[in-house]
Amino acid sequence: MEQQPLQPQPQQGDLNWRLSGHPITLLIFLGFRLGALLMYLFGVLFINNFILIFILTLLLLSADFYYLKNIAGRRLVGLRWWNEVNTTSGDSQWVFESADPNTRTITATDKRFFWLSLYVTPALWIALGILAIVRLNSVIWLTCIAIALVLTITNTTAFSRCDRFSQASTYANSAFGGAIVSNLAGGLMGRLFR
Repeated sequence: MEQQPLQPQPQQGDLNWRLSGHPITLLIFLGFRLGALLMYLFGVLFINNFILIFILTLLLLSADFYYLKNIAGRRLVGLRWWNEVNTTSGDSQWVFESADPNTRTITATDKRFFWLSLYVTPALWIALGILAIVRLNSVIWLTCIAIALVLTITNTTAFSRCDRFSQASTYANSAFGGAIVSNLAGGLMGRLFR
């Protein structure tokens, strides 16, 4: 009788949605992100109706932005950000909030999915933008890509800042500034090799 080799058990930090502390939140988060990308690709490759695909992609991008900012970020990694405007001076201030690590347990799988998706999505939109420029017949799609980049890079930069400030304290306020590219590159390398 042959003995079958043992299958390794999935461990925390593996990219397996079943290990998530909030699997429904994670699946909806990934669904919006992938849905917007796939809707755009499907529209460019198979459908000749720019307006329909543009609107559907924009709705998915908006849902992704809202869900990530207000729900997924808080549930998956315990981070939240928002913008406050001083009505008297008109100054805009970005506010960052993080959950208390002593009262909130965040799984390694949730963190890995969250940060990987947060940094890979803008890179994919940039690649699609380059492809649209190379294929001269799809330059009109650059408007959709530009909106996608603004929304995804805003969330990526804000959550990177929020995470950086949360490591210093459990609740931090700070003005939003600095170079987007350095934030993205520094955060990406740190997340991937942790």
